[in-house]
Amino acid sequence: MSNIVLIGGHDRMHFIYKKICKKSGHKVKVFTQMPASFSRQIGNPDGILLFTKTVSHKMVGVALKEAKKKNIPVVRCHNSSTSSLEASIKVLEGHQV
Repeated sequence: MSNIVLIGGHDRMHFIYKKICKKSGHKVKVFTQMPASFSRQIGNPDGILLFTKTVSHKMVGVALKEAKKKNIPVVRCHNSSTSSLEASIKVLEGHQV
């Protein structure tokens, strides 16, 4: 089991994203909106998934900065559908998550 941080997506899909990741054998933190002290809340996951269409530029910047600093693989996906999440998880697994 690995830890994934999912950034972006739709608020209403939050629990569906978690369910898909759990089914794939991964623990996930989902951030659909930017909380206070976001960079500390990212932690040290095995991978970061970015849904670029539904996320602010500031959130992307913070996530990429943390990923670079901690050498965390990042997978970007423009769409935020469930099938895109499943495909992105497989790509991330290819990075030895």
